[in-house]
Amino acid sequence: MDTQDLSIAEMGRALRSGQVTAEQLAKDALARIAARDGALHAFVLVTEERALDDARRADAELRAGRDRGPFHGIPHALKDIYDTAGIRTTCHSKLRIDNVPAVDSVVAAKFVEAGAVLLGKLATHEFAIGGPSFDLPFPPSRNPWNVEHVTGGSSSGSATAIAARMLRMAMGSDTGGSIRGPAAWCGLAGIKPTYGRVSRRGVFPLSWTLDHCGPLARSVEDCAITLQVLAGYDPQDPASANVAVPDYRVDLERGVSGLRIGVPRAFFVSASATMPEVAAGIERSAAQLRAAGAIVEDIALPEYALFAASGRVIMMAEAFAIHESDIQNRLLDYGEITAGRFILGAAISAADYINALRARRELTDAVNTVLQHYDVLLTASALNTAPRFDAPVDALSSASPMQTIPFNVTGHPAMSIPIGLAPNRLPLSVQLAGRPFDEAMVLRVGRAIERLSAWESVPLPSYSQ
Repeated sequence: MDTQDLSIAEMGRALRSGQVTAEQLAKDALARIAARDGALHAFVLVTEERALDDARRADAELRAGRDRGPFHGIPHALKDIYDTAGIRTTCHSKLRIDNVPAVDSVVAAKFVEAGAVLLGKLATHEFAIGGPSFDLPFPPSRNPWNVEHVTGGSSSGSATAIAARMLRMAMGSDTGGSIRGPAAWCGLAGIKPTYGRVSRRGVFPLSWTLDHCGPLARSVEDCAITLQVLAGYDPQDPASANVAVPDYRVDLERGVSGLRIGVPRAFFVSASATMPEVAAGIERSAAQLRAAGAIVEDIALPEYALFAASGRVIMMAEAFAIHESDIQNRLLDYGEITAGRFILGAAISAADYINALRARRELTDAVNTVLQHYDVLLTASALNTAPRFDAPVDALSSASPMQTIPFNVTGHPAMSIPIGLAPNRLPLSVQLAGRPFDEAMVLRVGRAIERLSAWESVPLPSYSQ
């Protein structure tokens, strides 16, 4: 049985019908990693022995009648900022190259409890911010659609591994767009849940009040299944929200008839980085949603630059506070890009930080006010397709091609969904954002976009190995 393109749900059905075993799924995935990753650099550590142990345990439990749910026996991998007990967690940095945690992060522990199979740890930009860089302990991941192009960051290895069909789902983190950006540039679905929906305990922080954990995956359904495993209250994460978790798949195929969708057109139409193909893709998606019965209207939000400025000040101030001691004592052990970004935080005053927090409150209120009248917002994830390594872009600059940071600032759930290929054969995407803790609606509309765009018929990069 060829397992390469089975969805998580299809793998689950095949496991329970006896068509395949978890051990076969793991061995097939490990073989793809061995054949493909040498040129792509998605993994910083492949945990083959752990994967086979996990898989054999999953098979034994299923044979014994113990079914842990839809992720039982399913391969996955973790961005290398998630603590894994007894397994190295480096943050892609010389500063933590020998770090072996004693305890799993909450996310890693939830996958264990769900019967999942851990394939390894994935490349990231250093400390989830510095990259793509060639002066770090591991090379940067490459975009499977064209290896001369970047994946986006910072969940770079996660996006590479999925787009190269090594596995269906991998965990990322998102502080300014680090799930949605790589998803956009690699043709994947990627969701940043509401702030507080998924515990971040045991995940190395970049910015306490902006960090989110979430999945990148081949499909919206894969994301929904994964989020079902991860969502829930953690009293030991001070940001965790004690809010009931719905069934994320129950309405996934309901379509969009009668829904109201707002488009903050000013965000992307006047941005200097916007490619015509990106703007046309958003218009096409809006037209498809309208034809499917949704009400799609332009809406007004505060200027994008205000969201971006607030987010950058908060991120860099908090990142500097986290890294201050190492910046003072081990600056040269950071990569050049990381060091340059973290040092910016030293110039941010208390007044700057407080004013950014005040702006955040006003911006959040503005988005909440609009969402009283609309079920979701439709906008851009990335304003262009993935750039080449020799034409880098600064994700923290005011002219960043990513438009993901507003919903880190406000904490609303947001998702990137692929919609097709540009003439350069690189993926195009759109972004959805929804009401707090209404990931189910974001997933529902994302699934409709995925279906209406016919993305599922677009073949991912093919490998002969």
